[in-house]
Amino acid sequence: MIRPRTEQSGHAVAIASFGEGVLCLVAMPDPDHPLDSHRPETEPDHASDGADRAAESNTAESSSNEPVVAELSPQESPKSRRPAAENPQAQVTIPGPVLTEAHLRSPLKRRVRLPVILFVITCFSTFWAGVTGWQPLSFGGLDFRQLIIRNWDEGLTYMVCVLAILLTHEMGHFIATLLYRIPASLPFFIPLPLIAPIGTMGAVIGMEGQRANRRQIFDIGIAGPLAGLVVAIPILWIGISQLEFTRPAYGAFLYDCPLIVRWMIGWIQPEHADVTTIGTSQLNAYFMAGWVGLLITGLNMMPVSQLDGGHVIYSLFLKRAHTIARTFVYLAMAYIVFGDAWIWSVMLILVVLMGTDHPPTADDRVPLGRPRFVLGCLSLAIPLLCFPLKGLIPVGF
Repeated sequence: MIRPRTEQSGHAVAIASFGEGVLCLVAMPDPDHPLDSHRPETEPDHASDGADRAAESNTAESSSNEPVVAELSPQESPKSRRPAAENPQAQVTIPGPVLTEAHLRSPLKRRVRLPVILFVITCFSTFWAGVTGWQPLSFGGLDFRQLIIRNWDEGLTYMVCVLAILLTHEMGHFIATLLYRIPASLPFFIPLPLIAPIGTMGAVIGMEGQRANRRQIFDIGIAGPLAGLVVAIPILWIGISQLEFTRPAYGAFLYDCPLIVRWMIGWIQPEHADVTTIGTSQLNAYFMAGWVGLLITGLNMMPVSQLDGGHVIYSLFLKRAHTIARTFVYLAMAYIVFGDAWIWSVMLILVVLMGTDHPPTADDRVPLGRPRFVLGCLSLAIPLLCFPLKGLIPVGF
């Protein structure tokens, strides 16, 4: 921004600033000022040293069209003036952060149409998953219309609950980016119609993470999982209280219970505290939405790459997080192979393709502080508590 200001001396003082960079004061002749516009071309010789003054006048006129650096000591005579490089009083410079390419980049327009389309498709895919009893390819002998009339309430309940969990999770990230003025997209939901019984694989947002410092990337990364759990746990509590363990377990899959689900079953229905899996026929909309919420949260908090857990682990340990992430990937490979958990192989391949190492932040020197460090260390237990190690166990009909 350049803002001119006219002084009585007949020069316009321009104040030039570039973002948070260098601020300079520059004096330029003002043709509209009476002292400049009516300046005589020659000055009369009234003293014995007229020749010297005339020479100085001609020199000043020859340079009148060039901007000069404003001086701080106007009492100095022209003969005592020195070049700016030699005279420390020749200009005023206020140091500041270096102007980078990121400051000059225009903010990208946030896309709206695609996120809305994906959200609508995810609404239909989750609704259909609930209507079919989380067996999207099985109609139970009913046609499409009869199935919806019979189970529309189950489908609607599941759709609302699971989207509430996912939307709250992503809004935790999005609001954090707004607070720190980090450019970010709207949430992109991932629908899985007819492919997976849960109807969705969560949602993601895109952001310019390289503009966030260490503390900001920590807050952005951890805000989503914590916000999602605040909604998922009450929904899961309702679902566990409505589980009908007396009904025979049948269907396409058994759903492995993560640790936190097993503990909650022991608290709510202690007579079934030894249950480790739930059959498809025993599910209800609230339990299934809560189970999906824990699955998505546990996956996102894995300490690798650009996942939420990757942001947190890098903020805690910086470059040492790369060793932790690579070790985790090797352990995950071993578990998939020797634990017969091939259901997670596609997810592991996607993580490897993204890269295991988290990139540096805009400023890794920013301290986290003790409260954030303690919270980050505690959050590393989220995958252990929320992630179902065996996932879906095929058992046939």
